[in-house]
Amino acid sequence: MSLRNWKYTPLLLMLIFPVLGKMYAWVNKPRGKVYHLMTSWDNAIPFVKYFALPYSVWIFYIYLCLYYFFKNDLRVYYRALLIYTVCACICYGIYSVVQTTVPRPELVGHDVFTLIVRFVYHRDQPFNCFPSIHVFSSYMVFRLTASSGFRNKWNMLLIGGMSGMIILSTLFIKQHAILDGLAGIMLVEIVLAAVLLVEHFFTRSSSTPQERSYKDRPQSS
Repeated sequence: MSLRNWKYTPLLLMLIFPVLGKMYAWVNKPRGKVYHLMTSWDNAIPFVKYFALPYSVWIFYIYLCLYYFFKNDLRVYYRALLIYTVCACICYGIYSVVQTTVPRPELVGHDVFTLIVRFVYHRDQPFNCFPSIHVFSSYMVFRLTASSGFRNKWNMLLIGGMSGMIILSTLFIKQHAILDGLAGIMLVEIVLAAVLLVEHFFTRSSSTPQERSYKDRPQSS
């Protein structure tokens, strides 16, 4: 393998996604009592079948964002993979103990958007809603872009817009409740803070006393 090809080997870490998918399939089954977190606000949100499109392309969007991170900053790429994996495993742990559900509407019609919703409902059982994986991952790529060194108005507009559409789609096609989404966002913030803390610890541990003294020295204005 040439050196040119070796630079793409970090992308092999994305093979964690099929593994996580298998884990999700294992917990995506009814296990005793199932709760729901629906509120009056959730009930006021209408079912909008057109949001099935952004919902269904979610995982490809996440892959694309990860590749974008890989091309622009390897540190952000590794951070995203770690945060996604940790958040997903936490979600699976919650799903295996406390299951929640969202009532689904009866689907009428055979237009393309209704067919997409029907496919989504068939593929993803109405359990394991809290926290929302769609929401946490979509928010994660936006959050990491916003705090990156390659942030600009265009990637903020595109990634922010698409992430927002996916997050809204979870509500409009009745896959999640509002609390599911809020929990997903909070989960990312907590895990991101923990990851940054660990990164800071290892950075300080690997630096020399002279380097630490220089970094801690107040900078003159």
